[in-house]
Amino acid sequence: MTAEAMVTSPFAGSATDGDRPLRIALLTYKGNPFCGGQGVYVRHLSRELVQLGHSVEVIGAQPYPVLDTGASLTELPSLDLYRSPDPFRTPKREEYRDWIDAVEVATMWTGGFPEPLTFSLRARRHLTARAGDFDVIHDNQTLGYGLLGDLGAPLVTTIHHPITVDRKLDLDAAKGRVKRASVRRWYAFTRMQGRVARRLPSVLTVSGSSQQEIAQHLGVRDERIHVVHIGADTDLWSPDASVAEVPGRIVTTSSADVPLKGLVYLVEALAKLRTEQPEAHLVVVGKRAEQGPVARAIETYGLQDAVRFVKGITDAELVDLVRSAQIACVPSLYEGFSLPAAEAMATGTPLVATTGGAIPEVAGPDGETCLAVPPGDAGALAAALGRMLGDPQLRARLGAAGRERVLTRFTWAKAAEGTVAHYRAAIEQAARTRRAR
Repeated sequence: MTAEAMVTSPFAGSATDGDRPLRIALLTYKGNPFCGGQGVYVRHLSRELVQLGHSVEVIGAQPYPVLDTGASLTELPSLDLYRSPDPFRTPKREEYRDWIDAVEVATMWTGGFPEPLTFSLRARRHLTARAGDFDVIHDNQTLGYGLLGDLGAPLVTTIHHPITVDRKLDLDAAKGRVKRASVRRWYAFTRMQGRVARRLPSVLTVSGSSQQEIAQHLGVRDERIHVVHIGADTDLWSPDASVAEVPGRIVTTSSADVPLKGLVYLVEALAKLRTEQPEAHLVVVGKRAEQGPVARAIETYGLQDAVRFVKGITDAELVDLVRSAQIACVPSLYEGFSLPAAEAMATGTPLVATTGGAIPEVAGPDGETCLAVPPGDAGALAAALGRMLGDPQLRARLGAAGRERVLTRFTWAKAAEGTVAHYRAAIEQAARTRRAR
């Protein structure tokens, strides 16, 4: 065990019981376990922390996270202004509880995204009322003003990647002055997140690429940023020879209305690919957009019968879907880590992926564990997909090498162990600061 892992909490226990289980508050302002990395991160990290013997209380807002056995959930509800099927709804008068609710609604009405700020304010009120209940507080990328100052326990924050990256890509994709102004207003919360990030004592992130982006975009000093890789649940995401492979099937995980995910380039690549391999088809795990670049591309290329979107399936159904594919594809322009890449590789499904952001850290070298192409290049993507579909031996070799890479480097058990080491370091640093006063 490292010296860093031998320290313990100043709030409970002695300075010599570094193996003592910790009481952890894990915050998440969004907890959807089926799309977006935050809910997936909370679900799997909390499970593995419990497996290590720690007590984990997840404190979250809608959509509430789905947790595995062991971790508890404390609901800290927002007004849920973006819920389906009535997003951007106006609450009824009786729904208002306090001034934070008024801030939430006013920010939405003026085109902003309020949840990081308003969740942080509710979390502060909740945590300070329970001072002493936790040894460490772990914020999952809220980065709101309410989390600054004394919360009753040391704070560790995970930043998956700076949302300023999403902002830039959405601005690049926006057409017209009005749309660009709307995008800027929506992402106004990123200014707050930058100010908060620069004042944090300890930041965790999931890749070296994100570490560089956090330093560059948010101005966080390098020595405060620590990489703890996340990974796949390799028991769930595993090969299964009993699942029949569907010829020509390509699977990806992406929301059609998020430019960062690069789905429009994959649709264009599919259109090119089908001129020579007409059995090629795409299954998208994510939300179908009825308008926008992806919808237009599907209609333009006549791919209505070759592209299918699925949502709301179980974990087991999702894993079997990926197992049934001849190729898993990650076409993103940027990723802070790419859980879909790690999970697909863990099933032994061969991967075609771009080199956007941290994807190469996960997917590995081109030709060894995946086929890699530049982001935003539909022609290169079509060529790689065609090469993979046409070569069963290549698929088998890359699929096996990909699973071995995940088993060696990217598991949730390893992520939990690394995270706990940083909890203990943050606790010891807080103790030193208290002693120096």
